[in-house]
Amino acid sequence: MTAREPAAGQPPARDPGPHAPPAPDGLPVHPGPKGGLTLHDLLDDLRFGLPRRPELAHRLDKDTSGCLVLGRHPKAIAQLNALFAQGRVDKTYVAVTRGAPEGDFGRIDQPLAKRSPHRGWWMQAVPKGTPGALEAITDWRVLFRGEGLSVLALSPLTGRTHQLRAHLATLGTPIFGDSIYGGASRLPGGPVLHLHA
Repeated sequence: MTAREPAAGQPPARDPGPHAPPAPDGLPVHPGPKGGLTLHDLLDDLRFGLPRRPELAHRLDKDTSGCLVLGRHPKAIAQLNALFAQGRVDKTYVAVTRGAPEGDFGRIDQPLAKRSPHRGWWMQAVPKGTPGALEAITDWRVLFRGEGLSVLALSPLTGRTHQLRAHLATLGTPIFGDSIYGGASRLPGGPVLHLHA
């Protein structure tokens, strides 16, 4: 599978195969408890006269920008969903973080659990064997080190809510703009959360 980028101002291709259009930060992928416009609400605009609208094969956190994989045909969507569920899709994210981790690359193998029953999507790293904890593994590599910041390539091997954000906070290098996990300040002119899929 490859993503085909349309020329500037052109709509994505309209065949039944997978597409990977960019998703802006700040637009939720699916409806949340507060309601409001979501990317899911806009999928009808990608029908282009075809009988089926495309459907999402996975999701991104609301404040994460990047590519989302879509499929139009039910068989294609089922195959894409299976690939994501089986962990057979390689995902890479780029994050701008406060500080820099020790070393040039590494793996974070730290389970995650809900921080509070009232904030079910806020996660925290917990010791292995903690009741209710979910396995969470992230590979990371330093792309750039600067004064007080670094740019990391991140490859989640599992797909937990806020996995990358919680894992980087555990390293002591929270993502710029992440008010939940300790990286509240953001870079001038940048997105709220400096995390791109």
